[in-house]
Amino acid sequence: MKYFLYARKSTEDEERQIMSIEAQLAELADFAKRENIEIAETFIESKSAKKPGREVFNNMISAIQASEEPVGIIAWHPDRLARNSVDGGQIIYLIDTGLVVSLRFPTFWFEPTPQGLFMLQVAFGQSKYYSDNLSENVKRGQRQKLRRGEWPGLAPYGYINNAKTRNVDIDPVKAKIVKLAFKEFGDGKHTLSSLSERLSEFGAVGRTGKPLCVAVMAKMLRKKAYIGVIDRKGESYEGNYEPIVSLSDFEAVQKALAVKAKPRKTKKGHNFPFVGLLSCGECGAAITAQYAHGHGGTYIYYRCTKRLGPCAQKYIGSNALIEQLKGRLEKIALKDEWAKYMLDEVAKWEKEEKFDGKEFAQNLEMKSLETENKLSKLVDEYLEGNIEKEIYLKKKDELIKTKTDLNKKRSDFGRKGNNWIEPLRNFIIEANRVGTAALLNDFIAIKSFVKRNGTNRRLLGRKVGWDWKKEFEFLSEFKEKLGEEISKLAPEGREQNLNFLERSLMSGCGELNPVYTHPMGAYYRHTPPRGSYCLYYYKNDNFSRIKRGGRHVFHTLRTPKSALAFAAKLLPFSCPR
Repeated sequence: MKYFLYARKSTEDEERQIMSIEAQLAELADFAKRENIEIAETFIESKSAKKPGREVFNNMISAIQASEEPVGIIAWHPDRLARNSVDGGQIIYLIDTGLVVSLRFPTFWFEPTPQGLFMLQVAFGQSKYYSDNLSENVKRGQRQKLRRGEWPGLAPYGYINNAKTRNVDIDPVKAKIVKLAFKEFGDGKHTLSSLSERLSEFGAVGRTGKPLCVAVMAKMLRKKAYIGVIDRKGESYEGNYEPIVSLSDFEAVQKALAVKAKPRKTKKGHNFPFVGLLSCGECGAAITAQYAHGHGGTYIYYRCTKRLGPCAQKYIGSNALIEQLKGRLEKIALKDEWAKYMLDEVAKWEKEEKFDGKEFAQNLEMKSLETENKLSKLVDEYLEGNIEKEIYLKKKDELIKTKTDLNKKRSDFGRKGNNWIEPLRNFIIEANRVGTAALLNDFIAIKSFVKRNGTNRRLLGRKVGWDWKKEFEFLSEFKEKLGEEISKLAPEGREQNLNFLERSLMSGCGELNPVYTHPMGAYYRHTPPRGSYCLYYYKNDNFSRIKRGGRHVFHTLRTPKSALAFAAKLLPFSCPR
């Protein structure tokens, strides 16, 4: 009688349980030699037996059914043959029909008798029980890991598994690649395909060594793991590990992915740098671009797509659009000399400033506790059946994101203290670089800057317009007012009075009083009660006052550049409150 040898290991991963197959084959070969068993064919498989559908096992069953004579099966243990009721039932049925007349195991006795079949069924049942029980234990452990905020599985790209903490740590090299991917995609510098090519330059490739496919890139950019949120089966959990990406960068990427979800089909070779930047000010449709031939050449012009209905807006030539964009950017661009001085001032503040953050930290703590209470109430309402599961999952996801963001702010504040320094430095650098981009006709940089810092971007009546963020609006208004005052001066007096005008506007001394013509006279006046200070700036023909909490301040603005630097320090985004 011939025998079929069957050996199986539970995992398909070649690096795990690699000796299991070799050990089974060696033991079964010795067993067959001792028992004078002739092995006609060997079946080897790396597949879990928990569910039916093993290809090699099914091939063995087919070979048994096709055999003209009864056969026997040799295996290490019954659990190698089956851990589910379907496969176990097939083996027992083949024994009942006489197609299998012998089962031989080095560790288990079997004879084709009612008692032997009963014991075989018990062995299969125990194997299934072990598999089911192991599954429940693993699931219970995974749920507990999720409650503790530990990553339950193989670390995502940018992290590495820590065997000691059973959590994930940041990979210092790959985390930088992930940050770069989110930053550049959120700024609109790449499509999914071009971003894949970009990351391949840093070694982020697939198993074959080729750039990551578009689907993998989209999946990576949608992973909440990078903001410290664990997403499992549609439910969000707060992660107890350091996030790589900020919540603002993550949400910017999600908006960009939503826009690119159904990309407009375009012909290759077109170079329309400002497509996707503006919307029609009349109907709200997108602004597109196309070529036009005439007057002995080919020209580019931008127009409304009119996809949302009739629209009376006319086209605008590419050159006219570029001039308007550059004109608006020049109003907020900082000269190299000013930017250098301001950055030097920021460097000094970074070393000297001792920021009292008790109130700020307490505010974060209160918001965190408030979010925790909301989350607890939400769970109670769900358990009592007062809200539906879909609403519960959606609201929980929002609260988990909020809590994670607050925890990151608390962590950053604890490490950095005066964390307004870096945003201020970035603001100065951006305001300086955009002037260079306009001068060099770097249209990609211009588009990226306007998308980041301008809202309600529109084209109406062949005029480009948008609303600046607060810090750039402040710069624009200051430079505009400075230009108005300079134009009022006689040509011969403009040069000598230019510095004074800048000091006057920035210091709060709105009047042109000769007493303050000397640089030492342009100063910041402290008038409010003790414990607060303010900044005057010109707006809507009135000097407005911005109040900030802090210590007693008396600041001498010796130059126009220091005046602007001090004003920038108190911009809305830079001073924690």
